[in-house]
Amino acid sequence: MSKEGTHVLEGTEALTLEQDLATQMVEDLDNYVRRAIVSSKENRESLWNRNYSSYSAYSESIQPNRERLIKQIGCVDERLPITSLSYIASTHTPIEIAKGVNYTVSRVRWQVFDEVVGEGLLLDPVDNQSTIAQVIAIPDADWTPEMVTGITDELPESAQFARRLAELGWRVVVPLLINRDDTYSGNSKIGRFTNQPHREFIYRMAYQLGRHIIGYEVQKVLSLVDWMSLNELPIGVFGYGEGGLIGLYSAAIDERIQSTVVSGYFQEREEVWREPIYRNVWGLVQEFGDAEIASLIAPRTLIVETSRGPEVQGPPSVRDNRGGAAPGQLVSPPIKSVEAEFNRARHIYDELDSINNIHLIHPVDRLPGSLDAISGLLKGLGIKDAITVKDAITVKDSTLEIDSTISFDYASRQQNQFMQLINFTQRLLREAATRRQEFFWNKTDNTSLENWKNSCVEFKDYFWKEVIGRCPEPDVPANPKTRLIYDEPKWRGYEVVLDVWDEVFAYGIILIPKNLKPDERRPVVVCQHGLEGRPQDTADPSRQTVYHSYAAQLADRGFITYAPQNPYIGNDAFRVIQRKANPIKWSLFSLIIGQHDQTLEWLAGLPYVDEDRIGFYGLSYGGKTAMRVPAVLDRYACSICSADFNEWIVKNATYDSGYSYMFTGEYEMFEFDLGNTFNYSEMAALISPRPFMVERGHDDGVAPDEWVAHEFATVRRHYVRLRIADKTEIEFFDGGHQINSQATFDFLHRHLDWSQPE
Repeated sequence: MSKEGTHVLEGTEALTLEQDLATQMVEDLDNYVRRAIVSSKENRESLWNRNYSSYSAYSESIQPNRERLIKQIGCVDERLPITSLSYIASTHTPIEIAKGVNYTVSRVRWQVFDEVVGEGLLLDPVDNQSTIAQVIAIPDADWTPEMVTGITDELPESAQFARRLAELGWRVVVPLLINRDDTYSGNSKIGRFTNQPHREFIYRMAYQLGRHIIGYEVQKVLSLVDWMSLNELPIGVFGYGEGGLIGLYSAAIDERIQSTVVSGYFQEREEVWREPIYRNVWGLVQEFGDAEIASLIAPRTLIVETSRGPEVQGPPSVRDNRGGAAPGQLVSPPIKSVEAEFNRARHIYDELDSINNIHLIHPVDRLPGSLDAISGLLKGLGIKDAITVKDAITVKDSTLEIDSTISFDYASRQQNQFMQLINFTQRLLREAATRRQEFFWNKTDNTSLENWKNSCVEFKDYFWKEVIGRCPEPDVPANPKTRLIYDEPKWRGYEVVLDVWDEVFAYGIILIPKNLKPDERRPVVVCQHGLEGRPQDTADPSRQTVYHSYAAQLADRGFITYAPQNPYIGNDAFRVIQRKANPIKWSLFSLIIGQHDQTLEWLAGLPYVDEDRIGFYGLSYGGKTAMRVPAVLDRYACSICSADFNEWIVKNATYDSGYSYMFTGEYEMFEFDLGNTFNYSEMAALISPRPFMVERGHDDGVAPDEWVAHEFATVRRHYVRLRIADKTEIEFFDGGHQINSQATFDFLHRHLDWSQPE
């Protein structure tokens, strides 16, 4: 098996690298993704088919891109009809809480979905007959509607842009956004709390169910557009900070918005992964930078204002058992970055002969709501005397009479808005099984093996491309390099390095029995470690861990085994890769699949390997791998998921269980729209008709037995209907989060057709 006189596997070069191979592999993968992000800007145009021949032709040509954006931000639920806003008042609180020279201020709410209302302030002209425009003024997430209206005095008057708009005689609605505090990010009923910003807490559960905090808040804005559209007055949007994001996306989606100001947000977006995770949008920069979002607004008016954006150093501090938030910072958009992205958007407006409809404004004081921005907004709404805006604001008596006797519970309002989105998302979670039935089971045919294989093809492709994310296939020769590291009585072990992409390798350990006969081909079991694990955990017979050296045990039984190094190692290092990968529509498993694909190709080419008998067996995160990689790589002849299989969607998205990832630091676990497409039973169905097994310890803290049994019941029923019930099984054993190696070893012997030599 080895070159004579050396410690190198035959057919390979000597492995001479001395650094920590796992750490180096993760670093190289990070660099690979970084290069892909840079390339994404150049490659975006291939996803667009713009027709500049007319405005209508242009709008039609970009509609597919608009629809993809709508799905990516989870803006997919049907809103309730709206005919009016409701005043928030009582016997103790009057309808009007303040009065300007020509407008009144009232607290209002409006219905969006059954469980969700928007809430904010209405600044209504005293003389409604003279109203010339309607504007939705969206503050940053940490600014209340009262701040930009002047009800409270935290902001200088020049930054109170909602107030300025109202003073011009416009009808203005100021919605409340979910803020970045962590006060309510937890569940007191189960005693679990986190330091996740409210926006992240909602993002996590929503993302798993094909929704997003961005989409939810866009829906609240679009409900206001629905209401404003009941009359013929033009509609504009003015957004700052997080409100700038919401305003930009709202205008991109809804062509009824005629004029938009984006302040303190617009910039190049290739480093969105550095920002808080609640800005993570699946596939965003693969197709959309801010310029491309702006192109969905064109030729309508867009004003970009270079005010200072919100500065956020990170999530709230870890304290009092509150932790688990994802890292991420907000810095004010650099002027050069704003200008570079603006110029890309300006080019598209120029192609449409609409160059006068896009403007870049540099406010002297770097505060939102400059007179030039407001003037541009008004011009974009078709107001002919917009040139008088500066004079109108300058000379107007801006006194705001505030009813000082009115008290208001701001915290309660934030909590109500937060809990409404939690409850709405939890309803979506309860409905997710029905959505998966409609998406997958109702459209596949398991009346025969042939029908199943044919009907399953498109779903394998969808799972890989749309859920996992498909990165380029390995594009360099493997150039295997090896060195001997174990010489045991029954087998030898070699470290292996295989090239996968340029400057990216896969690493693992192969164990080869010594009693191989000439021309004999044996089965291989790929033994996958879990979180922060290494190949040595499964392959080194001297290590006493939850893995019980199962790769070594199987090698003792005569199997060839291979223990790959997966990249989920290095604390947050691999999670940063996931953050970088998501915006280009990749995930960590996009890369893992590529590494396994190259590894399988190499294994299949070894003269002592039977390429039709390569099985997979993974523990914990390796069990997570066992559900995803064999689902798309058919070369795996069977798969065993150990210490991971469960009701995966519930585990990720539920608010009501301590088992949930909602309360932990594994912020990379969430996969966009997985809840409506593929739970673990659907992934197992993609593996079928190949054999599939679950290994489950009763005391495993991953999930309760009931979740595991419930999800496996669907798998069992599927295999029964395919008339291959003998190809799936589950072993419950008295133990915890560990390899048990009893029924699973028998399963491998049976389905890889291997009898242990005497």
